[in-house]
Amino acid sequence: MTEPVDVIKPGRVYLVGAGPGDPGLLTVKGAQALATAQVVVYDRLLDPSLVGLAPASAERVFVGKERGRQALTQTEINQLIVAEGLAGKRVVRLKGGDPFVFGRGGEEAQALAEAGVPFEIVPGVTSAVAAAAYAGIPVTHRGVSTAVTIVTGSEDPSKGETTTDWSALAGTGGTLVTLMGWAALPGIAATLQANGMAGDTPAALVQWGTWSRQRTVTGTLADIAERGKVAGIGAPVVAIIGEVARLREEIGWFDRRPLWGKRVLVTRSRTQASRLIELLQELGAEPVELPSIEIGPLDDYDELDRVLTSAADVTGRWMIFASVNSVEYVWERLRALGKDARYFAGATVGAIGPATARALRERGIEPDFIPQRSVSEDVIAELSSRDWNGRLVLLPGSAIGRDALAVGLGDLGADVKRVPAYRNVRPEGIADRARAAFERGIDMVTFTSSSTVRNLVDILGADRHLLESSAIACIGPITSATAEETGLTVDIVAAEHNVEGLADALVSHFSSPTRV
Repeated sequence: MTEPVDVIKPGRVYLVGAGPGDPGLLTVKGAQALATAQVVVYDRLLDPSLVGLAPASAERVFVGKERGRQALTQTEINQLIVAEGLAGKRVVRLKGGDPFVFGRGGEEAQALAEAGVPFEIVPGVTSAVAAAAYAGIPVTHRGVSTAVTIVTGSEDPSKGETTTDWSALAGTGGTLVTLMGWAALPGIAATLQANGMAGDTPAALVQWGTWSRQRTVTGTLADIAERGKVAGIGAPVVAIIGEVARLREEIGWFDRRPLWGKRVLVTRSRTQASRLIELLQELGAEPVELPSIEIGPLDDYDELDRVLTSAADVTGRWMIFASVNSVEYVWERLRALGKDARYFAGATVGAIGPATARALRERGIEPDFIPQRSVSEDVIAELSSRDWNGRLVLLPGSAIGRDALAVGLGDLGADVKRVPAYRNVRPEGIADRARAAFERGIDMVTFTSSSTVRNLVDILGADRHLLESSAIACIGPITSATAEETGLTVDIVAAEHNVEGLADALVSHFSSPTRV
């Protein structure tokens, strides 16, 4: 009897457009494909965070290309995705912009089809439209331009070997968008003018379109190449030629936000930094993630479990949460102990800060007490009128957290149990990243806790003088006091001690008339 032979069924390859740079422009379908990928084959001109959307177990293969250098040839890329597909894997070929707009996605699709590998095309936002839009230039506009032509500029018409009909393009009368054409731009401009396009036709160059480092230069067809050169523009560049380029002055928006061009160091742990990063990006800043601490579980939860269990039936007990982390880790332990929100029946629950209160509400717990200010000393002042004699107060928090709240409540007569619920640790390999960040230039360093201050100073070590080249912003007076104790000069202390208040403080600082 013949033994059955295992036949590996082909997997599936997704040719996904990553968009031009802003990770928020990735489509929902593209994100869904990445979430289940086993292999990600990705290009150079896309935000690295997009690769992070794939499972940690996924293999990541960089195949980026730039002028004069390439990790793999196009033929090798085709062979790679075909081989992985035939091996039965779910492959995401992640390409900048749109895979079918000068992305050579058509060639890759042909190779897959020929090999019998199932595939899907997931279109992306092309830089031809997005870079112009982020510069405040609509590629079409009623009464100005009713047609747009997208052309590759990789063939210099002045060399006489181009396959593009530049004479026809010169007479279209609409908007002409040129991709990958920075090196050939002088020749393109000269050829267009030689074929009848007016030299005073408005033009714009957008470098790194939709990225936080986007730069835009405007001029005319006759002088745009020289203006770009003087401004230090370099690839990747999108050139927009046509009357619509005049509209930038009126509707430019992306590079006119209050923190535009500012590089802001975010030292908060990665699990907590997302909201601050989101706010900074909305305001136009370039967040530089350098988590000086990471939040992690304790090695041993015996103490927390014992306190939670023994205090469950104590009438009139208080439980005060000082951070989102304390809420999350206590909630995990309650679930591990077979308990739920009913554990808080008969307890008074305090939440320090709106984010902490929000975390409790998401779990069905409405805080009984939210202080007006999040500083421990102010919290004690608000609570001082209550009767605390013999009252049990649980304070779950960091293993190395500040004791001010515990000491203050103890002085008022409370039976305070400050119990570790999680730990703060220094990320591995962070020192080199810290030095590299400062070498590139940092406009503002943000500190959101005393531990982030101490950790960053410790990380920099002998290079702590690098902090003198940047302004420093602290989320509140306690963090500010710690920074000053370490010898740092604090420029900003947020009036509202949360990330929203910190972002507002940065806007006020950089928009101050004294800084203009």
